[in-house]
Amino acid sequence: MSIDHEVRLAAFNWLSEQVSIHGDVLPRKLLETGFVFQNQRIPLISPQGIFKPKILDLPLSINTSPKGPYDDSFNQEGFLSYRYRGTDPEHRDNVGLRKTLNKNIPLVYLHGIVPGKYLAVWPVYIIADKPTNLTFTVAVDESESIYKEPSQVREDSTARRAYITTTVRTRLHQRGFREKVLDAYRSQCAFCRLKHLELLDAAHIIPDSEPESMPTVDNGIALCKLHHAAFDSFILGINPDYIIEVRGDILEEKDGPMLQHGLKDLHKSKIILPSSQKLWPNRELINIRYQKFKKAI
Repeated sequence: MSIDHEVRLAAFNWLSEQVSIHGDVLPRKLLETGFVFQNQRIPLISPQGIFKPKILDLPLSINTSPKGPYDDSFNQEGFLSYRYRGTDPEHRDNVGLRKTLNKNIPLVYLHGIVPGKYLAVWPVYIIADKPTNLTFTVAVDESESIYKEPSQVREDSTARRAYITTTVRTRLHQRGFREKVLDAYRSQCAFCRLKHLELLDAAHIIPDSEPESMPTVDNGIALCKLHHAAFDSFILGINPDYIIEVRGDILEEKDGPMLQHGLKDLHKSKIILPSSQKLWPNRELINIRYQKFKKAI
């Protein structure tokens, strides 16, 4: 097994371990620190979008910054269009990615969700080079492919890779929504101020199963798991003035301190709002939800 292949396997295994600890959105500092391979530290990311550690001859990862200079997007076939570095097709970083295409070598894709946080996706492969558009086409593949030498990875169906990549795209959007909402609410429940990330969700005001729902911060609110469930069940509602209301039958119920302090005491209190008014819950969406809450009373 080549050093190149060993390093990539070590990187993928390390990422698996970190995701099991931190979840699939990883802090940049962790990725910059990386892992140790044969007494050498191997980072996973650098200021450049196309990153090659010193130990390798070809790039190990590509990343999209949440506020970067390039507009990376998914094309009509469902694959990621990844912009060249600069406008010179012969820049060494672009040449390096082109070589991974020719040799069918797997990479890591780090998608910037919010500043300092990246969703890690692997293995990804460069499957096309489009110099006229200054882009590479990137596909996600099954994890089993990374345990084979590059020469052993058989050409797989475009449809299958497109399906896997589209699935990852959905996950990117879901995780992006969560991280942006939690960031807007300063990582605390808008009802009770709980700040433990493990116990926080990004709740939709208009559920994402409904056609008018949008994965935007103004259609979201950071809630702890208790209050998320209560909000989804119309036990709790928010009126257009951002005041919490508790369903009438719950207010009349007597069932111990958890009901009293966890739910009933919230009645007529105001939710915690993001610092930026443009990120506040959309009043029109809040009102649509509130009218459904009133019918449940």
